[in-house]
Formats: sequence, structure tokens, C-alpha cells
Amino acid sequence: MRANQQELFERQRMPRQPTVARVSRPNGSINNLLPTDRAAHDWYRFVLSFPPHLVRDYADRFELNADSLLLDPFCGTGTTIVEGKKLGIPSVGIEAVPLPLLASQTKVDWSPDPDLFKAHAKNVAERVLTILERERVSDDPADNQEAIGAASLRSLREETAKLLLKGSISPLPLHKVLVLLEVLKEEHDSPYQRHELLALAKLLPSDIGNLRFGPEVGVGAIKQDAPVVSSWLSQVWRMANDMGALQAMDSAPAEALLGDARNIDGSIAPRSVDAVICSPPYPNEKDYLRIVRLESVLLGLIDNKHHLRTLKQRLVRSNTRGIYKGDEDDQWILSNRSIAKVAKAIEARRIALGKDSGFEKAYHRVTKLYFGGMARHFHSLSKVLKPGARLAYVVGDQASYLRVMIRTAKLLAEVAASQGYAVEGIDLFRTRHATATGKQLREEVLLLRWPG
Repeated sequence: MRANQQELFERQRMPRQPTVARVSRPNGSINNLLPTDRAAHDWYRFVLSFPPHLVRDYADRFELNADSLLLDPFCGTGTTIVEGKKLGIPSVGIEAVPLPLLASQTKVDWSPDPDLFKAHAKNVAERVLTILERERVSDDPADNQEAIGAASLRSLREETAKLLLKGSISPLPLHKVLVLLEVLKEEHDSPYQRHELLALAKLLPSDIGNLRFGPEVGVGAIKQDAPVVSSWLSQVWRMANDMGALQAMDSAPAEALLGDARNIDGSIAPRSVDAVICSPPYPNEKDYLRIVRLESVLLGLIDNKHHLRTLKQRLVRSNTRGIYKGDEDDQWILSNRSIAKVAKAIEARRIALGKDSGFEKAYHRVTKLYFGGMARHFHSLSKVLKPGARLAYVVGDQASYLRVMIRTAKLLAEVAASQGYAVEGIDLFRTRHATATGKQLREEVLLLRWPG
């Protein structure tokens, strides 16, 4: 068994009629990473992340440079701040969810020595393989027929396991992951720990686990086993190989901070931000904490339902799984007739169709809470913007709520205008297929300016 393991180890704001750019865009590849953008960006990425070239386009349009400060208040996995760093533009991100925050913080840290990083990871891998051998488990799935279903395999606490979709990861790969994590956590003083954890996080959903990503995350084909140590080591090698090219850049400071995008003026210096480029959540049923649940739980970033609820309360309310009885963000948009009309249409359609589930009854409410939360965001954001600051918000039309169309960019423009922003226009980024209606929906970039 040891020989086979060693072999695996060694391979290795709104005018009544805003200007809308009529630009024809394809539906698919424009949102993909270019091969030349993979370094750092591809260390960990949401399935629906917006692409680095979009950041470059608007950074150039906004004439940003080394004396500018670029902000992404919905940082996610760090596309804006990573690209800002590559372009030599100082940047900062705000993110409320621990796993993407970890990704952002790690992806702008290019300090590790590539060779020492590899050597440390190799040592970790050897220690993990030794433990697995002692427990009569191989990293090679071909050698693990006897181990499948073994009662001695490590597992999660029942309370923690209940946070996961059933079947997210099979018992044998889970055992190997838990051993790897045990060794990594012993290395808590290591300068490479975040990078090594992120390497594992990238692999967990689909390479090691059984998740698939469509309109929403779900369980796909069940793998009884998967190589963990060798796959992890290969990902570390890719990250380390990126380091040399990244370190050769005259890089600008970049950081990611934990925070709520609706209350950021306590995190960023007043009147310090020159530009914002971001992609906030859309009003639909995508639960961003659900998308990263497997990685978050296994890395110990979410450990019980109370903690999960606390994290959700930091977020703009964009889906019915994340709204609570005491939520009052909708008070911010009570005078907006356009949003009230959309919410009323959703509720009328629900009643007409006889839809009575708790989630369906909340569709009209979450729509109002979403735009109210974004009003709170714009209000808080205005305090950290320099007069004349330029903003780009990548958002998409939605029809998830009983096929009632929500023109997100247009409505957000009205919300921003109510908070004092000037709307410069709406650019078409691309169109995308709507699973609810079968139609093409617009994904757009809302352009704003803060007059000050």
C-alpha cells in the first residue's frame, strides 16, 4: 500500500430613462476565466463569479492608478481585489462569509516562497500518508475496497454533519480529509496554512465531494472514494508555481475584511474610496452560504445552526432561506412604487397559482428586503466615498419568483438615486439563460457616481 501511496504522492443612482449600452454579448464564454488570468484567481472561485477582465475594463474606464483606492463591498472570493493588486491599484474588500473571506485574503497573499511552500506541503502529505497507512487506508481508491464502509472511519459530529446536504461527501474521502485537516491544524503557526487550507477547499465540492452546480448546488453522482492527498498536493504545486510570476509584479496593497455591506462605514476611512467595482447578490433563491457549505463545515468555519444563522444575518436578504421575523430593511424603500409593484405582482401570482409553502409566501417580502438592504448599503457606502467616486455594480435580471420579472439594475438605479447617487448608465455585460422561463435574461453593469 505504501508504494502506491508514494507513487501518487510523487505525481504530481436613476434618471427616468437611463442610458443603456446596447452591446451584443454572448451567453457563455465571456464570463469564463482567460488562461492568462488563472494565477491567483483560480485558486478558489465561485461558479458564478464575474471575470477579471470586467474589473480591468472598468478600472481603465474609471482611470484608476496607484494613487486610487478600489473597493469591493461584496468581495466574495476576491476577483476585484486580486485584479486590483495585479493592476497596481490599492484595493480593499468587505465580505461577510468566512470561507470566501479566507479565499480573498489568501488570493492576495503572494508572500510565500514557492519552494519552501512546496517543501512544507510535501512534509504534511508524508505525515498524512503515514497516518492513513497505519489506519489501513490508502490514498489510492484502487486499494481501498476493504476500507469502504469500515466502522473505524473518522466522521463528523452529528450536529455538524446535519449542516451538510446528505451525500455531500462519501465516508472514505471524508476520513482522508479529516486526517489531512488534523495535520494542517497542527501547523497553525505555519506561514502556508491559509494557502494549504484553500487548496483543499477548492477540491472539496466536486473533486473530492459529490456536489454538482446548476441553478443551485445539489448532490450529483456519488463517488465511493477519491484521492485526497495527491490531489491536494497537485493543487498546492499549481499555487506555488503561480507565486513566482505573481511576486515579479510591482504589486499594490490589497486586503479583505470581515463585515456587513450594509454597514461598512466603520471599516473604511471616511471619504477615502475612489471607485467601487462589485457584484452584489441578486434577488433570487441562491443561498450563497449553501454553495460553500461543505468547505465551510469541514474547515471549521461553520460548526452549528446558531452560527449559520448568525452569518446569514450579516447578509443582504436575497433569498427566502435567509430572512427572519425581525428584518426591517424593507422600511428603506417604502416610497419606491416600482419595487412595491413588483412585490405586489409576485404575491398576486402566488395567490392565483395556489402556492402556499412558507418559502413561496415569502417571495414578495424578500424582494422588498433585498432592495431595502441595498438602500442601506448605498447609504453606508456614501460615507466612505470621495466626491466624484465612480461605481460599477454587476447585477442580473431575475425571474425566480413565480416567473415575475425583476429588472435588478433598473430598480437598483432608483434605489441608489434615492440615496443621492447620480446614475451614469447601464451597460449590457451579457445575456444568460433563465431556467424558470427559458428566456435570455440581461446581466448588466449599473454605473453610478457619488457627487459628494
